[in-house]
Amino acid sequence: MLTVILRRVLWMIPTLFVISIISFTIIQLPPGDYLTSYLTALQETGEQPDEAELAALRERYAIDQPFYIQYCKWMGGMLRGDMGMSFEWNRPVNDLIGERLLLTMIISIATLLFTWAVAIPIGIFSAVKQYSWGDYLFTFVGFVGLATPNFLLALVFMYVGYRVLGVSAGGLFSPQFQNAPWSLARFMDLLAHLWIPVIVIGTAGTASLIRVMRGNLLDELRKQYVITAQAKGLVYWKLLLKYPVRVAMNPLVSTVGWVLPNIVSGAVITAVVLGLPTTGPLLLRALMNQDMYLAGSMVMMLAVLTVIGTLISDLLLMWLDPRIRYGKGES
Repeated sequence: MLTVILRRVLWMIPTLFVISIISFTIIQLPPGDYLTSYLTALQETGEQPDEAELAALRERYAIDQPFYIQYCKWMGGMLRGDMGMSFEWNRPVNDLIGERLLLTMIISIATLLFTWAVAIPIGIFSAVKQYSWGDYLFTFVGFVGLATPNFLLALVFMYVGYRVLGVSAGGLFSPQFQNAPWSLARFMDLLAHLWIPVIVIGTAGTASLIRVMRGNLLDELRKQYVITAQAKGLVYWKLLLKYPVRVAMNPLVSTVGWVLPNIVSGAVITAVVLGLPTTGPLLLRALMNQDMYLAGSMVMMLAVLTVIGTLISDLLLMWLDPRIRYGKGES
């Protein structure tokens, strides 16, 4: 186990290095830069740019320097824990990401718990009661969930929340708690608004996991070891939960690695529709405006969280299913 972890950690270093070069290159590919967009916006409003200010910005962000110098400056700051300054916001990238990361983590973790709490029991029921009325009902609801866009559900829940429940549409807080310091009242207000994004974002994932859980469990229930255990008189539900369900959960555990990058990226379109103050819309805006320090730092966070999440998924799979081995000569 320790050898596997060390090997994977060592492979992370060249992987992240290559990702950093590719991501920084892609961000720089569109013609122009942030200052070009800034100048265009000023000219459209009839304002004249201050040449001294533009020159200072070019020098500060090394925009007029070759690509490799910009990359080295950015990567050097990343290694020191300094993600640089955002062009558009004129604030440290660390602050911009930090103030949105907590809310993004709350939504992501709550959505994961909601998805698993709903999908696993329904998937088990649909497999055990195959072709029953309940199986048909959950199958129909699952297909509806897969086919319905999340942003459409967001609009529906916003309307229902506002007209029926009296909860302000969009965002995670009522107007009086938007910029208020954290308190019990603000936390309760967050919980009152949290159910909308959790259900909206988790609907598609729940529908998909129900189908995965059902299909895998059906495959396990037909295997010889289950039939033999039943013939020996083992209690059915004890047998079901101890062996087939545990093996059928492998694909669900393997997706745990996606949870960490989703903390940063999130459901961008849904977050924009709901007006959520999360990191997803911030990343989208940074990419659109070629805010290279903000966009590059967030892409690198996604890369780091992806490789760490993949390692966690592999370790969980090794613990969940003893048949899985990553050592040399093992299968």
